[in-house]
Formats: sequence, structure tokens, C-alpha cells
Amino acid sequence: MRWAGQQVTDDGALPGMPALKGLVRSVRTPEFADVTFHEVRARSVLNRVPGASPMPFSWTVNPYRGCSHACTYCLVGSTPVLRADGGTVPMARLRVGDAVVGSVAEAGMRRLVRTEVSDHWSRTVPVVRMRLGDGTEVLTGPEHRVLTTVGWRHVVREGCAGDDGAWLVPGDVLVGAETLPAPHLAGVRDVLADARGADRTVVTVEPAGEEVVYDVSTGTGDYVAAGLLHHNCFARNTHTYLDLDAGEDFDRQVVVKLNAPEVLARELRSSRWTREHVAMGTNTDPYQRAEGRYRLMPGIIRALGESGTPLSILTKGTLLARDLPQLVAAGRDVPVGVGVSLALLDPDLHRSVEPGTPTPRARLDLIRRIADAGLPVGVFVAPVLPGLTDSDAALDALLGEIAAAGAAGASVLALHLRPGTREWFHAWLSREHPDLLERYAELYRRGAYVGKAYRQDLASRVAPLLRRHGLDGGGHHMGGRAGGGAAEPGNAEPQNPEPQNPQPQNPEAWPDGAMPRLPERVVTQTPPEQLSLL
Repeated sequence: MRWAGQQVTDDGALPGMPALKGLVRSVRTPEFADVTFHEVRARSVLNRVPGASPMPFSWTVNPYRGCSHACTYCLVGSTPVLRADGGTVPMARLRVGDAVVGSVAEAGMRRLVRTEVSDHWSRTVPVVRMRLGDGTEVLTGPEHRVLTTVGWRHVVREGCAGDDGAWLVPGDVLVGAETLPAPHLAGVRDVLADARGADRTVVTVEPAGEEVVYDVSTGTGDYVAAGLLHHNCFARNTHTYLDLDAGEDFDRQVVVKLNAPEVLARELRSSRWTREHVAMGTNTDPYQRAEGRYRLMPGIIRALGESGTPLSILTKGTLLARDLPQLVAAGRDVPVGVGVSLALLDPDLHRSVEPGTPTPRARLDLIRRIADAGLPVGVFVAPVLPGLTDSDAALDALLGEIAAAGAAGASVLALHLRPGTREWFHAWLSREHPDLLERYAELYRRGAYVGKAYRQDLASRVAPLLRRHGLDGGGHHMGGRAGGGAAEPGNAEPQNPEPQNPQPQNPEAWPDGAMPRLPERVVTQTPPEQLSLL
């Protein structure tokens, strides 16, 4: 059907909702079931990346707001939420404006602070029951996230659909609010003192039927309930800025900034703009499926190039090939970076370990098309799987194909296994390659990162292969902006307490082509796993 024929309203008001500023029209189409696109004229599209982010850039552009993944961070209504005065209130009775307890992380340490509820909603969903060693029981939605001693975790694997997150398993230890300082919350400190020594070890997580659940957005992006720290989606609250709620609206009401290219061009003409690197594909994929209809990226690329602003794009989407003429034109005036990840060639192994991702041949073809257009493209050979894809022959063949496709550089990174990922991978390994279980237990006995001896051996074997294939160029060290703390992909703040197995130093460089050629001062040494699209 014609897109224009699916129009819902032209009068600037959404049925049953407050008026959306700048609304041009609302559109539904059979191509996107249950999703309404609200086409708006935005006032600004150039966004500064939060100062704590470890990413090696300060600015980004997101032409879309909202997400159809329908993530649900929620608790049953009876769950006690900690108020800023030290009292509690059931989740169902929270109201917008209520002062509750959240947390912030500064210089690698997390502390409790006062924050306010900015939105509150409910829905009926299947729930799971999480039981802890101290007897605490919490009923949550399947996509809910809680803070563990090694970072945020979904409560169950099913909640990670469409996401690269990790989930809870028995034995994980949650961060109790009583373990964190609350320097300006005297009443809260007194209440939490009673929970000192509580056993926050996860005992079971199991289905528990269907319930009405409630969720909130807060100023800190989290809150304390039942003595634990709970995450609410950081992006959801941005919908409230547009007079849409942060619940169903975020999932089903996608805002499209129709005039993003024109507004960006105006912002880039400002005398205050210093032409810093602008990265895309860091929060929402600029080549999500709707981009095929709205075609915002060609104008965005053109505006950046004509203003003299360096740019980069991280995506696996083949739709990028459509905009190669615009990227080539921009590349004549400014540094342009494009990055692609490719870990293996074996189609059977790919289907087993990376289901749902573009095939190796499709990604090689994308690399080839980018290179044939005259643009540099960097490839991340990640993750390398010990005993499966790390032989000299396998690496040589892969790097040979990458070089033949025209890549400017490559970086080779070994698999690392965070809690959650570790359990999933070991389960897969026990089914598919049980003979490797003992070797992996030894290689990863110290934690998430493969042993130093293996890293050194891999680096020594890879170096001559990279030189042989002309892929050893690297424009940057792996890392983020100065001052950025270690964080998980998609999480802009460091975690506390620190993991028992600290991140080893990573000498690998960003491969040539993946980032625009910028002065080395813009990056510092931080974990390569920060790259959210690997």
C-alpha cells in the first residue's frame, strides 16, 4: 500500500494523547504492524554524548526516537520502592514527581542520590520470580534489569531478545543498596543499615504466571526497590520530552525527525561548532528498516560533509550501500570512517554461533562494495574462538578474504566471556564441542578475559598475517575519550564494585578505515569491548 494512504491524522493531535510539538502527521502501514510513525519537524538533532561515556567521540545524530523492541523494565505493584526520606511506597502507588532513591557513578564509584519519578505506567505481562539467598523474592517482567557486582543484567535470557545483554544465573550476586554510600540521605542510611550482611546471591529465577506490572522513569535511570537497584530504560524518558509516555508509546509510537538533514545543516553552520567527529549508529541504528522509506541519512551525510565535519558509521545493515554516493562525496571533503565486524568464514559455524546475523559472505560483499566505492573500511575480526577459529590457517584465510574485499585494516580480538554470556557459551560449547570444555575452563579460569599467555600467542601469530595481507594499519588505540570510565556496551557509566578479574590492557588499534583519521589525543586506552556493534 502507498505510505501516504495510511495517514492517521494531519491536525497535529494524536488520538487519545497530548499534542506532539512539531507533528506533521501520524502514519500506520502494514509493513510495520502495531507501530505508528509520528513525523515531526525537530528543532535540534545534533546531540552531545554524556561526559562519562567511554566512546571516542563527543557528538552523535539520531534521526529516530523510539524502538519497536518493546523492552519492559517492570515490577509488580506491591514491590516496596525506597523514598528519598527513608520510607517506602508500593510500586503501584508511585506518582510523577515523587522523590525516590536512585544512583550515580562517579570516578568508578556508585553512590545513592535523590531522584524524581518522571513517568509511571502499567501493563499486564508474563512475570518471573527472582529468589535471593536472604529470602528476598521479587516479581518482575522478563526484560527487567538489576545491578549485579559485574554490571546490569536482564533477569532472564528471553528478556535479551534483540539485545546483546546478559542475564542472571544462580550464583550471581546482586548489589544491595545497603552496600553503597548515601552521603546526603541520612534517613536512607538509617533504614539500609538494617540490611547489612544480607545475602544477595541469586538462588532461582523462574516463571510465575501473569501479573499487572508497573514501571517508572527517573532522573537517574534507576531506582531502589526491595533493597536492590533496578534499571529503567534510559531512552524511554526521552519520549516524555515529546509529550509521549515512556511505556507503550516508546514501543509503538516512533518519532521520525523529517527535517533532520535541514536542522543538522543549520546547526553545523553555527560559529560555535568546532567540527568535532560525529558518530552514527551508536544509540539507534540510522539504517533501521524505516530508513528505507524516510531516506534521512543521505541528507545527514551531505550536511556533515559540506560543513567540514568528520563522521563515522557503525552498522551491519546492507542499506548503507544505498548511500555510498553520498559517503563518497562527503569523503572528498572530510575524514569518513566505516566499520564492519566479521569473525569467521565457515557457514555452518556461523549458523550455529551467530544465528540471525548477516552471513560472512554478505558482510564480505558489504566490505567490497564500500571499498569499491573508494572509501576506507575497517574490519573487526571479533570474537576469535579458541580452538575453533584461531588456527593460523583459519585466520590466514579470513584475513585473506578481508584483504581481497578491499578492507583498509583489521583488528583481531579474542572472545571474552562476561557472566551470563559465559553460561550461554558454555552451554553451546557442551552441545556442539564438548571436547573443548576443559580447554576453555583453563583459558578463562581467571574470569571474563582469556589468559595472558593466549593473548600474547594470538598477537604474535596474527601480526605477520596482518602484515602479509596489508591489514596492519591502525589509526587509533582502542578506547574512549579522555576521562571515560570502563563501561558495558550501551551503558555510559562505570560499574561498582569493580569485577574481581580486571580488564587487561589492550594494545590492539582501531583498524584503518573504521574511524575518521583524527589526532591521537581524542582517544585513550579503554576496553575494545566498548564497541557495541561487534
